[in-house]
Amino acid sequence: MPNFNGVWSLTTQLQYDADWPKFDPTRGVFAGGDDGSNAFNTIDYIHIGTKGNASDFGDLTVARGRNAGFASTTRGVFGGGWDTGNALNTIDYITIASTGNAQDFGDLSSIEQYVGGLSNSTRGVFGGGMENFSNIRNVMEYVTIGSTGNVTDFGDLAATTANPAGLASSTRGVFGGGQTSGTINVMQYITIGSTGNASDFGDMTVALGQRGGASSSVRGIYFGGRTGGGSVSDVIDYITIASTGDATDFGNLTAATREVTATSNLTTAVRGGGNTGSYVNVIDSVIINTTGDASDFGDLTVARSASAATSNGHGGLA
Repeated sequence: MPNFNGVWSLTTQLQYDADWPKFDPTRGVFAGGDDGSNAFNTIDYIHIGTKGNASDFGDLTVARGRNAGFASTTRGVFGGGWDTGNALNTIDYITIASTGNAQDFGDLSSIEQYVGGLSNSTRGVFGGGMENFSNIRNVMEYVTIGSTGNVTDFGDLAATTANPAGLASSTRGVFGGGQTSGTINVMQYITIGSTGNASDFGDMTVALGQRGGASSSVRGIYFGGRTGGGSVSDVIDYITIASTGDATDFGNLTAATREVTATSNLTTAVRGGGNTGSYVNVIDSVIINTTGDASDFGDLTVARSASAATSNGHGGLA
């Protein structure tokens, strides 16, 4: 605690406020996931402002991986996925500040896995995906996070893709990369508060699918991924969300990883789990407004990939 020599004044209070460590209450949540043979209903949470291992939050209504997540400041929503046999149209929700099991929210318009997700404080958008193991979709659908019910049509992606990585500011969402017959480097953006088709944003540094996306209110980060040839990547890219243009190299993950999931508060982005050739529980982090390699943050409660991640303090909420 700061030493003020027994004298307390407005100047003292200002110094106290500046020097005293501040606890960031932002929670990051990782929901579901799979290890190629088994799907998990596990929901973990972390405090993004403090490094450490994840804690158990509760369970999804049905075990699944390859689902998408987004959140308001109070509620997290998880949609779609794969339960080791079939794709799903299930949408669940949780209250992020508490713990406990998820509840039913509504349904996607079709059964699909590898769907992307992003949101601002009121509206969440699901983008792309794969119906079971064949039909890749260009559809975007949205929900009002504070309510419950089935999705409404938003528009179409500019490039049809499964597993696009979503991130957002309060006004704009960007889906990056993904997979068709191979992987793509295309980034495409929407205005979240309206509806309509996506527009071209620019290109990632490498064509990758199965990436993780996270953001501050200004900068978006894409983590890792898988190339069309099956190679696993440790690349981290960044973009300025309010502009358009190609991504820039940020640094590297602690290990090359595919089926990555990621979330953030306004300063720190974290990626959790993934597949490095084996399924891992590793959580990495980067400081969003800098560049450089990721550092170890902690571990998930279960090693898995392709979970859905979100937080109650991401860039879409600023």
